[in-house]
Amino acid sequence: MNVKHTFFLPLILLIFAGCSAFGPDYEAAAFTIEGDKAIMRGVIDGTTPERVEALIEDHPEVKTIVMQHVPGSVDDESNLKAARLIREHGFHTHVPAIDEEGIASGGVDFFLAGVQRTVETGANLGVHSWAAGDGTTGADVPKDDAQHKLYLDYYAEMGTSADFYWFTLNAAPAESIHWMTAEEIETYQMTTE
Repeated sequence: MNVKHTFFLPLILLIFAGCSAFGPDYEAAAFTIEGDKAIMRGVIDGTTPERVEALIEDHPEVKTIVMQHVPGSVDDESNLKAARLIREHGFHTHVPAIDEEGIASGGVDFFLAGVQRTVETGANLGVHSWAAGDGTTGADVPKDDAQHKLYLDYYAEMGTSADFYWFTLNAAPAESIHWMTAEEIETYQMTTE
């Protein structure tokens, strides 16, 4: 991702307060290949774009990323870079209903990069507001503030309504999570089917 405005850099590094909750021993997102699917598990971090590039190069048979447990990201710049690679290479994304925690926060943003997106009944998608290192949260920042541009631009690229972004800011505070209902998943067109 090309960040053209330097005022975003501090925000990008600490955009989600929940990300710091992973601690230093978190499991970095990795892919396990099963036929034409890549099973994704772990926290999105600075290694994720490189892992996505390796997936693209080493496994041309893979068409779908199955996000089994992706609880968020610790590096939002890397998250959006990896997500854009997913979209650019035409991957589909899928969330199965096999994990009580499902995907959350930056994991949901990554999921939105799928050209086709599917969610099994009972799967969990969690959202919340972002928070900067100084304690400012997305819900506190006026709607016309440039701090919102990073994700509004990304959602626009992915064909996701800005309404979804505003929903995430108010759905839960940064230190918590809101598990989306089936109705919300439909309202915000999280899936393509």
